[in-house]
Amino acid sequence: MNYKLNTSAILRLADGTEYRGYSFGYPRSTTGEMVFCTAMTGYPESLTDPSYCGQILVATHPMMGNYGVPGDERDAYGLSRHFESDHIQCAALVATDYSASYSHADACRSLGEWLYDERIPALFGIDTRALTKKLRDEGAMPGTIVFDDSPVPPPFHDENRRTKQEQSKFVCSTLQGEGRAELNLVARVSTKQIQEYGHGQLKVLLVDCGVKNNILRLLLERGVSVRRVPWDYDFTHDDYDGLFISNGPGDPADCIPTIQHLRAALDDDRPIMGICLGNQLLALAAGARTYKMKFGHRGHNQTVRQPGTHRCFVTAQNHGYAIDPATLPDDWECLFENLNDGTNEGTHHKQKPFFSTQFHPEASSGPVDTMGLFDHFIENMKQYRRLRI
Repeated sequence: MNYKLNTSAILRLADGTEYRGYSFGYPRSTTGEMVFCTAMTGYPESLTDPSYCGQILVATHPMMGNYGVPGDERDAYGLSRHFESDHIQCAALVATDYSASYSHADACRSLGEWLYDERIPALFGIDTRALTKKLRDEGAMPGTIVFDDSPVPPPFHDENRRTKQEQSKFVCSTLQGEGRAELNLVARVSTKQIQEYGHGQLKVLLVDCGVKNNILRLLLERGVSVRRVPWDYDFTHDDYDGLFISNGPGDPADCIPTIQHLRAALDDDRPIMGICLGNQLLALAAGARTYKMKFGHRGHNQTVRQPGTHRCFVTAQNHGYAIDPATLPDDWECLFENLNDGTNEGTHHKQKPFFSTQFHPEASSGPVDTMGLFDHFIENMKQYRRLRI
């Protein structure tokens, strides 16, 4: 092993709270937004989820690493079978306990070895129950991991919360086509070039704001062709049968070009589906508003309901922003609502084939209660094609 389990470090929160733990990843200091996830399994998928970019992930499940990390086998589409992107996306990982001994048929190395190889810090030996209660009560906040031999502790920095001066700089640079990667998390995780997948007759144009591999896989398994484009790509003159807006990190209001292009798409009748950040971007394009949640929803066990019914679904979620349903235009309405706090979990247009979910119907490692929404999107595209012909 290249890492040392007895190397100690301090986790510091912006409110002055400190927790001492021990390293099981790469021993370097770092900073990011502190968030917690209630999933009991699926850490390879969660750690590689682009929506966690720039965040220090606190695992509420007490044991991490017991089933190791799988290899990077590829499927028939060239996508990783086990990971949601090509590298670990979060800034760091925090756990109560860590098992360097692992056992699983797919495991090729330990979680600690993987984190070390990708230069991602990780701490165990921390009371994550107390830490999670603090984040739940006081809200997500910036944090730093500081190793004892660090000459200069990193300053608190949360890329999800910018000063007004930074936000103004971002808006100006975005409109001028400059400096976007520096200040926009979505620009960091989005594809840098157009990519083509599949050979189906139905054409999906996928706007990559940080898309997970399993979203691509579920679309391709349904026999469509997918054109994956950068987050700020102007798709308003492209030929496609359905528009898909992916998940991604950060504040949806930062994605100014995407919102502008979506506004133009809403004048058309071609089907649209969005997931997570895609849900928020679609609402912003329609004229609604979004807001930053106190601590967000992250886990594989969030229950949602279709308003006006008793139909409930267990979902996986990973978001820190939400739509204000009171600001939805008259021709839009809520499609799902969160049973824990009543927040919006999806929207749809009352007449046109536009819908989106705040949760992840494609979630790996589950649940799969809402995976049929991909079939609904495909049916919308087939219907559009029939009407067009």
